[in-house]
Amino acid sequence: MLMPSLKEIKNRISSVNSTRKITSAMKMVASSKLHHAQTMIENMLPYETLLEHILKTFLASETDARTVLNEVRPVKRVALVVYASNSSLCGGFNANVIRLLQHVVDEYAELGKENIVIYPIGRKVAEKAVKMGLNVAGDFTALAEKPNANDCITIARELGEKFISGEYDRVEMIYHHFKSAGSQILTRKPFLPIDIEEELKRDHERDLTSNVITKKAQEYIKRKEEERTSEHKEAVPLNDNFLVEPDMNTVLTKLIPKYLHLMVYTALLDSIASEHAARMVAMQTATDNADEILRELNLQYNKSRQQAITSELLDIVGGSVNN
Repeated sequence: MLMPSLKEIKNRISSVNSTRKITSAMKMVASSKLHHAQTMIENMLPYETLLEHILKTFLASETDARTVLNEVRPVKRVALVVYASNSSLCGGFNANVIRLLQHVVDEYAELGKENIVIYPIGRKVAEKAVKMGLNVAGDFTALAEKPNANDCITIARELGEKFISGEYDRVEMIYHHFKSAGSQILTRKPFLPIDIEEELKRDHERDLTSNVITKKAQEYIKRKEEERTSEHKEAVPLNDNFLVEPDMNTVLTKLIPKYLHLMVYTALLDSIASEHAARMVAMQTATDNADEILRELNLQYNKSRQQAITSELLDIVGGSVNN
């Protein structure tokens, strides 16, 4: 096998250096966007916490409360709200979502593809849904770039209305739950019919304090989660002096749609934060790989250069002896 020339190695070093600059810049951009996404989640948390507390309190007062939105019925037509991204270079982020989507579609195969409707948030999943021959409810790709609470409310309202009318018998969500910069959990959860008691028991923990994703930082985050003790306040029933007008079911009928709006918006923010974290990890890995390739190429260049010098010296010395 012929050894590459010095010029070829030099060109390769230049090429890898250029690629490294790109991956390093993309990592810094992803880090900045992740910080912005974490801030948006932080701003949403007070509303989420208060609404959860109200619902827990009401459920503790009347656990048998029922509304049309938590009515379980035979599934004939299903809708899936699937969150992905518009762009690539984020590791297995999109591939994992699409793999889970395929698994869910296979589960509902007996319904027929015409009875599976996809609400794709993100261009990657929208393109895959079309290739799979599934019904796509609309174009929501803009949401994956610019999260908008009003658009999320519109989606949640449409899903709620179609569930109430009987057009959908079940609605599910597929997205990445953002735990921390080093941990994003692929999640599948029911949206409608909603089991509020079960939903409020879910893990809503997030570490929004850092976007560091080194191995040491990930170990620290894991240890921190294991040591953390939950300080959730138990919901207590409403006292006898607290009157609910006109009745508990009517109040829940108003509150549950607000919680559904929150679920769509929270999943969107989780997905966006997870995308940026995944891209940051992928670009950091690519940058590290580029550094390793550069180290090997520089070593190879120096060896080849030394061999060329040695060969030239031998030729000169050999020529002198012959003369």
